[in-house]
Amino acid sequence: MTSMEKVKYLIVGNSAGGIAATESIREVDRSGSIAIISDEPYPAYSRPLISEYLAKRRDLEGMLFRPADFYERNNVHALLGCRVKQLNVDEHTVELTDGRRINWAKLLLAIGGVPIVPPIEGFDLNGIFTFTTLDDAKAIDQFLGHLVKRPTRAVVVGGGLIGMSVAEALLRRGIEITIVEMKERILNTILDEEASALVEEALRRNGAEVITGHTVAVVTGASSGEVTGVTLDDGRSECCELVIVAIGVRPRVEQVLGTGIEVNRGIVVDRYMSASASDIYACGDVAEAYDFVYGENRLTPIWPNAFMGGRVAGLNMAGVPTEYEGGTAMNSLKYFGLAIVSAGMATAPDDSYEVLNSKSNHAYRKVVLKDDRVLGMVFAGDIEKSGIIFNLMKDGVKVDGFKQALIADDFGLASLPQEVWRPKLEMPPSALASAIDLFGQPEQIVVAE
Repeated sequence: MTSMEKVKYLIVGNSAGGIAATESIREVDRSGSIAIISDEPYPAYSRPLISEYLAKRRDLEGMLFRPADFYERNNVHALLGCRVKQLNVDEHTVELTDGRRINWAKLLLAIGGVPIVPPIEGFDLNGIFTFTTLDDAKAIDQFLGHLVKRPTRAVVVGGGLIGMSVAEALLRRGIEITIVEMKERILNTILDEEASALVEEALRRNGAEVITGHTVAVVTGASSGEVTGVTLDDGRSECCELVIVAIGVRPRVEQVLGTGIEVNRGIVVDRYMSASASDIYACGDVAEAYDFVYGENRLTPIWPNAFMGGRVAGLNMAGVPTEYEGGTAMNSLKYFGLAIVSAGMATAPDDSYEVLNSKSNHAYRKVVLKDDRVLGMVFAGDIEKSGIIFNLMKDGVKVDGFKQALIADDFGLASLPQEVWRPKLEMPPSALASAIDLFGQPEQIVVAE
C-alpha cells in the first residue's frame, strides 16, 4: 500500500462480522475496493474453536470458517497483523501503527472486545493468561509444553463461557482444574439455577473443583517470577502453576472515544447497523444493536449476531437499504456430553412472566413467556427440538393454544397448529433449508463471548 491508500469499503475486524459484511458487499458490488484490517496475523478463524485447538483436537486449518484464499477470490486487500492507531471521522481516514494511512468512503468497525483483567496483586507473574484469541491458546499450549514432566494445576478465574471453555480444554489435556467464580453459580448470565447445577455436576464428575461465591485476591509466585498459587478473598490458598483470567470481555471502544461516535457500553447503532457518525457502521461484540426479546439496543456478544449484523451492515454500505431484524442472547454448549441450549431470558425478571418447565428422562426444559409469547428458553440433555422454540420466539408467535406442549417429551412440529408450521413448507427451497436449520439444528448456534 502507498502512504495514503483510498478504498471504497474499509472493514476493521476479520472475524464473523467483517467476513459477513465482505460477502454481502460482494453480492451487490463486485468491483468496489475492499480492505480488511486485523491485528491478528491469521485468516478468518472461528474464535469459539480456540478451546478445540488447546485440547489438541483441531489445528488452525480446521478452525478456518472460510478458505485461506477467501481474500484473493473476493478481491480483498487483507492487512493482517496490522493495528489501527487513530480514527479520523471527519477526514474519513485511519492511521495504522506502522504510519500508513487509509482513506475510506464507508467504514465498518467489527473490532470485537478485549478481556477484562482485574487489578489483582501478582498478575505480572509468569504463568498468567487470558483466553480469547488463537495466540492465547498457543501461548498456554507452549507454557504447558515446558511443564509436561511435572504435575500441573490451573486456576480458572471466572465461571462464564470463556472459563468453561478453557477449563474443559485443560481437563482434556490432563490438567487439574479449580474454577473460581465470584457469583453464586457458574454460567449465571446465560443459564438458570437448574442448568447451571447440571454443568457444575458434569465438571465435578470429570475432576474439576468448583468454588463459587469467592474470587482470587492475590496470585503468589516464586522468586523466579513463576506462579505458585492463588489466595482467595476468604484466605484460602490453592497451589497452581497456571492461572487463566476468564472473567469476560468488554467492547473495544477505545479507538472511537472522542471521535464523536456515540458510545454507551458499546458503539450504539440503529436498525441499519449505522453508527451516529456518517458512513460508519458497527457490528459484533463492540456494537449495541437491537435485541428482539427486550425490544431495545443491548450488547449481545455472540457469533451468530455478529455474522447477521455484519451482513446487514455490508448491504447498507453497498447501497442496499436493509434492516437488522435483531438478535438476542443464544448459546449452544456441550460439556463432557451434556448438551445445553439457552436463548433470550434464561430467568424471568419478575412475577409478571409465566415460566413452564419439566424434568424427565435426563432432560430439562424451561420456557419463559410474557403475554403468551416466548421470551426465553433453557434446554439441557435432549435439545433436539429447541430450534423450534427459538423460531417461535424469533417470530413472536402467540403460543396460548399449545404452550404446555412446548416442554413435553414428545414435542415437535406436529404439536404446532398448521397455521404456524405450514408457511415454512411453502417457502422457496433455499429459505426452507434455512428454516429447517433453525427448527431442527440448534447446534448451528455457535457460542461466542
